[in-house]
Amino acid sequence: MNRCHPAGVKSRETESRHFLRNFPVTAFCRSAPNLALGLTLALGLALALTLTASPALAASGPPPGFVLTDNADLAFTSPDGATRLEQYMKDSEDLFEVKWQVWARRGDQMTELKPEQGYGAGFRFTSDSQWLVRMQKTGSGSQDLFLYHVENGAFVSATKQSLSDLAWAYFHSRADTKKMKLDYHISANLMKGTETAYRWLGVDWPNNRYLLISLSGEMDKHPKNVAVKGLADWKCRYDLKTGQFDVPKMFAKGNAEALNWEIKR
Repeated sequence: MNRCHPAGVKSRETESRHFLRNFPVTAFCRSAPNLALGLTLALGLALALTLTASPALAASGPPPGFVLTDNADLAFTSPDGATRLEQYMKDSEDLFEVKWQVWARRGDQMTELKPEQGYGAGFRFTSDSQWLVRMQKTGSGSQDLFLYHVENGAFVSATKQSLSDLAWAYFHSRADTKKMKLDYHISANLMKGTETAYRWLGVDWPNNRYLLISLSGEMDKHPKNVAVKGLADWKCRYDLKTGQFDVPKMFAKGNAEALNWEIKR
């Protein structure tokens, strides 16, 4: 039988039973199951509100099996010192199964810079530490570029496609380059000078505005007297503000030569 003890009733069990027989108080009592249910619902609601109000917890780092590399050439720090890039490798007897992950550490927070790849990578920041380009080797003589931007205190992918895919799409959209077909050693490279707005080229572009990309690749088919033929260091510019590509006039001559690159036997 469920019991309820109103105020003023003595604690002895015999007197409680006597009181309840003479003064029923069922209208003010809840059964034990209802109390348990009410408590469970209250706790659940409190937990839900706590999770809603709190930001998502950052991942703690790479999964088991990934080891931080001790290669100093694969360690990078943003110009403001707030972000340190750490590269972790998961080894394998099969070379094609070796995996690399890049994690950006900002204070106690760690964020993975996807995608996972089969090689370590190089990185360059803009001088304001808000943009980051990943120079990712993908094979012998081939490389991709990935672009990241700081959002809510963490680096995230800035484009749906890789920056290199966008650059090649621009290359093939132009009337003077769209017919060129490349077969191997296809590489997109970020030119040095990102942190200094490419002042070494003698330009006066705004800081943290542009990225200079060079594209290269080789062809399977070429004349017998030619050892290698393809594209060599064709340059374009990416605007971080508008997300658009163009070719500054200063690169016109060099790009024309890049389209006719070959090495004769």
